[in-house]
Amino acid sequence: MKSVCQRGPCCAFLWFTGRRKEVRFLTYQLSNPGRLLHYPAHMEGQIWFLPRSLQLTGFQAYKLRVTHLYQLKQHNILASVGEDEEGINPLVKIWNLEKRDGGNPLCTRIFPAIPGTEPTVVSCLTVHENLNFMAIGFTDGSVTLNKGDITRDRHSKTQILHKGNYPVTGLAFRQAGKTTHLFVVTTENVQSYIVSGKDYPRVELDTHGCGLRCSALSDPSQDLQFIVAGDECVYLYQPDERGPCFAFEGHKLIAHWFRGYLVIVSRDRKVSPKSEFTSRDSQSSDKQILNIYDLCNKFIAYSAVFEDVVDVLAEWGSLYVLTRDGRVHALQEKDTQTKLEMLFKKNLFEMAINLAKSQHLDSDGLAQIFMQYGDHLYSKGNHDGAVQQYIRTIGKLEPSYVIRKFLDAQRIHNLTAYLQTLHRQSLANADHTTLLLNCYTKLKDSSKLEEFIKTKSESEVHFDVETAIKVLRQAGYYSHALYLAENHAHHEWYLKIQLEDIKNYQEALRYIGKLPFEQAESNMKRYGKILMHHIPEQTTQLLKGLCTDYRSSLEGRCNRETPGCRANSEEFIPIFANNPRELKAFLEHMSEVQPDSPQGIYDTLLELRLQNWAHEKDPQVKEKLHSEAISLLKSGRFCDVFDKALVLCQMHDFQDGVLYLYEQGKLFQQIMHYHMQHEQYRQVITVCERHGEQDPSLWEQALSYFARKEEDCKEYVAAVLKHIENKNLMPPLLVVQTLAHNSTATLSVIRDYLVQKLQKQSQQIAQDELRVRRYREETTRIRQEIQELKASPKIFQKTKCSICNSALELPSVHFLCGHSFHQHCFESYSESDADCPTCLPENRKVMDMIRAQEQKRDLHDQFQHQLKCSNDSFSVIADYFGRGVFNKLTLLTDPPTARLTPSLEAGLQRDLLMHSRRGT
Repeated sequence: MKSVCQRGPCCAFLWFTGRRKEVRFLTYQLSNPGRLLHYPAHMEGQIWFLPRSLQLTGFQAYKLRVTHLYQLKQHNILASVGEDEEGINPLVKIWNLEKRDGGNPLCTRIFPAIPGTEPTVVSCLTVHENLNFMAIGFTDGSVTLNKGDITRDRHSKTQILHKGNYPVTGLAFRQAGKTTHLFVVTTENVQSYIVSGKDYPRVELDTHGCGLRCSALSDPSQDLQFIVAGDECVYLYQPDERGPCFAFEGHKLIAHWFRGYLVIVSRDRKVSPKSEFTSRDSQSSDKQILNIYDLCNKFIAYSAVFEDVVDVLAEWGSLYVLTRDGRVHALQEKDTQTKLEMLFKKNLFEMAINLAKSQHLDSDGLAQIFMQYGDHLYSKGNHDGAVQQYIRTIGKLEPSYVIRKFLDAQRIHNLTAYLQTLHRQSLANADHTTLLLNCYTKLKDSSKLEEFIKTKSESEVHFDVETAIKVLRQAGYYSHALYLAENHAHHEWYLKIQLEDIKNYQEALRYIGKLPFEQAESNMKRYGKILMHHIPEQTTQLLKGLCTDYRSSLEGRCNRETPGCRANSEEFIPIFANNPRELKAFLEHMSEVQPDSPQGIYDTLLELRLQNWAHEKDPQVKEKLHSEAISLLKSGRFCDVFDKALVLCQMHDFQDGVLYLYEQGKLFQQIMHYHMQHEQYRQVITVCERHGEQDPSLWEQALSYFARKEEDCKEYVAAVLKHIENKNLMPPLLVVQTLAHNSTATLSVIRDYLVQKLQKQSQQIAQDELRVRRYREETTRIRQEIQELKASPKIFQKTKCSICNSALELPSVHFLCGHSFHQHCFESYSESDADCPTCLPENRKVMDMIRAQEQKRDLHDQFQHQLKCSNDSFSVIADYFGRGVFNKLTLLTDPPTARLTPSLEAGLQRDLLMHSRRGT
């Protein structure tokens, strides 16, 4: 930002930069010799630096005078225009303030400002922040553009960009992306050039101009618009068109932009802008008005009258007004909070809001302003306006603060508006939803209520649906509550309203049929009893589908190929507590359609059939129920729950079922006892005949039973005795003792049995004596052969091999058992050199028996020892039983009269076994 003046007395410049935080003064001799603005006259051509410490430093920049300065904001580069000799011959010098040359800033470039040979005065100067563009305006209406690195001669090029008939009063570069524009304003027009291209296209923006120092470039808050302060209006321009204008009265002397504010110095009486280039001697000293405008918020931020303003400067965060009497007036911007407080005191809340937004106040600060504005309107009785301001505080201000103000019934409309907005922003809780719905219901505004609850999608819901359903249900708006419950899948609430409030059982059942499997199952468990009580047939039908192949009614028949879901039918049995007819239909359906149904289905079905059978009076129907119960028992579904089925049959005195289950469970003793209790003699014999092979003790029990009977049971006793004799089930003495208890049983009853028994025993004794004599003779013969083997030579006379039956040839192998082998046959088939291959299998069996006998003998001694020493004899016996020690084993033993001595050699034992094998 810069200030510009004409050549001549009574003028001074003040230039600032944001990097070095210094103010540079350019001084000229005034019309009154010996009086300077700040410094003596011999300081001509110098540039002074004034920091905040006010310690002046300077250097000689030109020999005669300095006319223009421009300091870049982003670089420590200073551009100056001045004169080193008399005449119109201005020079441009570029200074690098970071480098020094003999204590002074380094001058990197010097070139003449006049583009041609005709002398003209420089009127304004501007430099682009990228150091690639510099524009100089002249009083003859021409503008030169220096393109390239302005700090070096060989990297830059100077050319005339604009020629005109009116003095150039202002220049400004504007960067928009990669495009660079140059605004040029004269006393009569405003134009813009695109200087980043080659042809420099020009756009005529307006036919109104301005005087020197009456143009400026705004900041991004005003979209970098070019400001031209005319006498009638202040115009804003874009590179391609004119923007808005502001009718600020007065003759404009200075236009300046500072932190989003437009600073205008003007006076009331109008003077032609052209007079700025003539002489000011004719202008009398007049009061001047300094106005600071906030264009964004459209108010005057500051206004004051000054006398003879020389320039307005901006530095160190403040504005400085330099007047011709040598005074500097500092204008410091108040902080935002102070500004707002001033506006609050004047109740200018709208202006305060705009100010806060332009100052980028945070949302919390804005909410505080909205709250104060709402409180102000509320105190004035403007409740509609107040609630609009409170709405703007949503998210920052606690809703209860606003709600308490509008709880009055007369302000329910305002409260409704606030609560609606609270829900739209998804900041409402359950209490707010309840309050809003109560407002709708009290206002009886059904249209608003429907608009609130009937959203298009789940994402547009701004309230707690469950709370809304509760409030609507309580207020009696059942249709609205049902709409919410159905559309937002609150199935439990939908069914509660249908069943408890509306009593529409058919619709509730239809709704359950539309639900997915899991929800349909859970809701049938919850509401099944109510539905079964009022619509039993339809409920039973739905349960049949739910437990077999469930598909919701919404799926239709499109997915019949894929298997459906099925629930556990046993869990729904309690629903039929008071509906036995439907229960029977359900259970029979499940047993037929789904044979692998849970066991509870069959248990309940059996119990139900037995109950019906027990209470039925009609014989034909009772017989049918009997056959159904028996067929169910024979279905094989009660193998794992035998006891339960048996208890059911016993509870209902279903004797055929009890007997069938006894038979299936192999409880033959119970069957026998049943027939004995009912004195069914023939059935007792039948049971013994059918199951006596599996349980021989049945015959013994039958004999004991008939023996205790005082009636004439000779026929049944004879049948029992015949079977006992055939199977040898009881000793004769025990039979006699058993029948002795029956006073009607005579000797003739058992005479035939005793005679046959004695005859068989006599025959058995004769057979045993014959076998004993044969064994003794055989033993004697074997002992003689053993003795011959020990004392006499053995002659081998076999002529054929016992394996291949070929003629025996040497070398050959002979065994005492009489078998002979070729040596090669023996080596091929024998397992050891000492054993005969032919006798080995049988001898091995005998040897195993002998070893087992020896082990048994050892086990016997050990068993006797443990039995004597143990405190718990029964556990020792049980342990040996578990190990199979007492299993029956048949062994060959020596005759009691001729037991071999323990010192008999193992070889003789083997020979004896071989010989016995040969003898057999």
